[in-house]
Amino acid sequence: MPTTLTLTFDGAIATITLSRPERRNAISPLMIDELLAALDEIETGPARVAIITGAGKAFCAGMDLEALAALAGFSHEQNLEDSRRMARLFRRLYFFPKPLIAAVNGAAIAGGTGIATMCDFTLAVPEAKFGYSEVKIGFIPALVSVFLRRQIGEKRARDLLLTGRIFDATEAHAFGLVNQVIPADILLPRACELATSLLSASPTSLVRTKLLLRRCDEMEIDREIGLAVQENAAIRSTADFKEGLAAFLEKRPPNWSS
Repeated sequence: MPTTLTLTFDGAIATITLSRPERRNAISPLMIDELLAALDEIETGPARVAIITGAGKAFCAGMDLEALAALAGFSHEQNLEDSRRMARLFRRLYFFPKPLIAAVNGAAIAGGTGIATMCDFTLAVPEAKFGYSEVKIGFIPALVSVFLRRQIGEKRARDLLLTGRIFDATEAHAFGLVNQVIPADILLPRACELATSLLSASPTSLVRTKLLLRRCDEMEIDREIGLAVQENAAIRSTADFKEGLAAFLEKRPPNWSS
C-alpha cells in the first residue's frame, strides 16, 4: 500500500491524492516511485481519465526538506540517478496515454508546479501559488524548462525561470499554464465534471490523439531531458548550490560567492 498518496477509482475515473499534508505534500523519492506505480496501475486498468490533487491546504510544495538535505552528501552518480528519477516522473506525466487533470487545491511550487502543469488540464483555486524557485537556492530549473518553453514560449519561460518569482493562479491562467481558475468548494466537482465529459469521447481517439502529440516532439524532448539531467546533476557540485541549499535549510539569506 502506498504511504505518500492514495489511489481511488470511481467507475472510469481514477483519482491520485498526494497525501503528506503535514509536509504540504512535498516530493520525496518514495512519492515519485509511488506516483509512477499509480500511473502504471491506471494505464493498465479500466480507468479512462485520471485526476491528481493534494490533501490538505497545499497541492505540492516542492522537494521534501529531508530529501533536499540529503543532496549535500550525494556523489555525482547519485545526483545523476536522483535527476533521472524526477525526469522519469515528468516525462511519464507529460506523455501519459490517458487524459490527466490536475486539481490544484493550493501551493504548487518548484517540482509541484511541474506536476501540476505536466497534466493535460490544470484547474486551480484562486489561492493557488506557482513558481520555479530553483535559482533562489543556487539550483537550476533544468527539467521543467524542457516542457515550459513548449507550453508558454521562450520569453515567458525566461521570465519565470530566471526570476524564480512566485505567481498566482490568475497569472498562470493568463500564461496558459492553468486552464480554469475554480473556487475551492467546487474544484473537485468541476474536475470530475471535466473527467466525465472526456468519457463521452472515443477512448481510442483520445489515446491516439495523445500519441500523435507525443510523436511530434518525443525525440527532441528526450534529447533535451538528457541534457537537463546532466545539468541538474552538475550544478550540485558548485559552491553556489552548496551555499544556497545550506541557506535554505537554515532559513537565512544566501551569501553567494560567485
